[in-house]
Amino acid sequence: MATDPTKYKLNHTMIRVKNPKRSIQFYELLGMTQIQKMEFPDSKFDLYFLAYDSPKAVSPGAHWTDRQGVLELTHNYGTEEDDTFKANNGNSDPGKGFGHICISVDAIQAACQRIEDAGYRFQKKLSDGRMRSIAFALDPDGYWVEIVSFNPVDRTQDVRETDPGTYRFNHSMIRVKDQEASLKFYQETMGMTLFRTSENATNGFNLYFLGYPSEAAEPKASADGVNPTAEKEGLLELTWNYGTEKDRDFKYHNGNDEPQGFGHICIAVDDMEGACQRLEEKGVNWKKRMTDGKMKDVAFVLDPDGYWIEVCCI
Repeated sequence: MATDPTKYKLNHTMIRVKNPKRSIQFYELLGMTQIQKMEFPDSKFDLYFLAYDSPKAVSPGAHWTDRQGVLELTHNYGTEEDDTFKANNGNSDPGKGFGHICISVDAIQAACQRIEDAGYRFQKKLSDGRMRSIAFALDPDGYWVEIVSFNPVDRTQDVRETDPGTYRFNHSMIRVKDQEASLKFYQETMGMTLFRTSENATNGFNLYFLGYPSEAAEPKASADGVNPTAEKEGLLELTWNYGTEKDRDFKYHNGNDEPQGFGHICIAVDDMEGACQRLEEKGVNWKKRMTDGKMKDVAFVLDPDGYWIEVCCI
């Protein structure tokens, strides 16, 4: 059976949430729509899938597996009533690994004001620090949601309205120990393309943005001259802090060991058996093969840092 990695999609990112009603309310404020729900009462958890689905979205009306930029919320029954439960947002030890998801918007000043007016907190406001073109909102579980603009920030300074129907689920960020190993894995094994590199030698880190080609021509430059990928969906950002690759004992948290939070990213493929055979030939480390367990329509592989990657069929 044949498989074509150029047809793959970075379908979704999964995070665990305490209270699905509060989480869905927040992400609906950001313009997302619930496009699928799966209930597993015997196992005491539900899955909610949200995405941008307005007529102005990238994939309006598409099947939930045949699109990029989906957010999966996993709710384990009872956490909403457990005062001791707290999701690990991935940004502090001992649970540091996953970093954030990112939403790109039309008018960042108006979008951030709308979030603030709704009563939500920020990890970083636009006015904080030196980087005045990005912000980080906090969802109800404390996950960081980066806000960037696909329009020049200086031109939206006086814009008072924002249209959430135009927003994009741009990327998900994970920290990696060895950038060479991770870039090789995601490009050669998972079939992704490196779209953008941001080197920050002064601060000792680099950012790499990868994804799968879309039918539209890939952007080479953007209006602000900085981020040509802001209007895309389904990107993976790898953050590499210089020197971690030299520390034999250094390890990032995969989100699935305690304390739990982030769960996995998911790659949707054109042919499940063909894709799994290709991954087998690439020598991947399996967390779950297709033949393992009751769920025969999904598999999980491990990346070089131990992050889980679900493989499902479009």
